[in-house]
Amino acid sequence: VFKDKDFIRALKSSIVFNLLDLAVGFPMPIILALILNELRFPRFKKVTQTILYLPHFLSWVIVGSVAYQMFRPTTGMVNVFLMNAGIIQNGIPFLTEKWHWAVTYLLIGVWQGMGWGTIIYLAAILGIDQEMYEAAEIDGATRWHKIKCITLPLLKSTVITMTLLSIGRIFYSDFGLFYQVPMNSGALINATNTIDTYVYRGLIELGDISMSSAACVYQSLMGFALVMIANWLTKRYSSENALF
Repeated sequence: VFKDKDFIRALKSSIVFNLLDLAVGFPMPIILALILNELRFPRFKKVTQTILYLPHFLSWVIVGSVAYQMFRPTTGMVNVFLMNAGIIQNGIPFLTEKWHWAVTYLLIGVWQGMGWGTIIYLAAILGIDQEMYEAAEIDGATRWHKIKCITLPLLKSTVITMTLLSIGRIFYSDFGLFYQVPMNSGALINATNTIDTYVYRGLIELGDISMSSAACVYQSLMGFALVMIANWLTKRYSSENALF
């Protein structure tokens, strides 16, 4: 499988996009959970949570269709708005050029996944003893001080656990996001060809079972190795937060 140039390209794309997603998308659910926790109007809070969670339950076919309507090079809603506002003269190729696609990928991925990830962190925040916040208020702590000195330190174990799980998926990718959203565009075939789409194309289009199987085995072994290494490092510096 390492003699196949398409696989090497897919491997590089998987790593690069997952690292970008880890850097940009991973902090968003934490920030969102902190914001939601600070809302003081229960009805508004519930409505906001529902709106934020909704994208997770949408099929990638629907998300891909919406993205196509929004980001088409000349007639997409975003480009039409920017051109009418005089910000740009020509449409931006969000879905047909690899560098613009990278930005589009991050935006769509964050939008689709941040609401669901927020549930975990919000549940961890709600489990914090409220007496700690009351004691902090008596000492004159502001909201920012309570977040900085109570909420974030007590979220440490949850953040570490989610980080370990995310590291284990660096060699994986969301098939729907890389195949359905760009609609298998030939212009983006090199940028969107990750290990998951490589395996799919190898099986469905080429019928190469052995090559696809080899790619899957490599993907699984590397994911396992990364989790073990990350857990070992965590155990070395903070043993109580390690997975095992």
